[in-house]
Amino acid sequence: MICAISSNDKRKRHDSDKLDKLICSMASGSTDALAEIYEETKTSVYSFIFSILRNTHDAEDVMHDCYIRLYYASQDYRRMGNPMSWILTIAKNLSLRKIHDGNRTVSENADSSTEGSIGGSADDFTRETDDRITAMQCMEKLSDAERSIVTLHAVSGLKHREIAEIMDMPLSTVLSKYNRAMKKLRELLK
Repeated sequence: MICAISSNDKRKRHDSDKLDKLICSMASGSTDALAEIYEETKTSVYSFIFSILRNTHDAEDVMHDCYIRLYYASQDYRRMGNPMSWILTIAKNLSLRKIHDGNRTVSENADSSTEGSIGGSADDFTRETDDRITAMQCMEKLSDAERSIVTLHAVSGLKHREIAEIMDMPLSTVLSKYNRAMKKLRELLK
């Protein structure tokens, strides 16, 4: 068990180091680095933005803006902590600006299937779709903060301390909301 934890920590450190290097390359004008950052982070960034906006069209718009902002802000980036936290902070700020400006799409579109299954059987696709719908329905029962915290921890793999920093909350509040959300999800899935 200890070995699995330390190898997971090594992987996260490697991912952070890789993102740091890519951001520095991007600051030098490398669009290839931007493309690689996008591929490495798109699932986490989209999931986090969607957890705030709860609308696929708005989430896609903000995600697009986020990577443009990353490209131009990369020159001001300083290596301090987790680069994924920096990226998600930009995503959060853009999401909140979208809400504040009132430029949100009116219809709530709960279809978050951004990537379809290619090459699987129809039964596999139906099962995956049913699982995705069930997960989305359960996540809808959580508060906005709980949903964001669960998404950041489960999808992005961030530590609770990092989530507290991104969401401007005390660590104890993040832990409490996370535990409450997980309890709710367990009850809903029974």
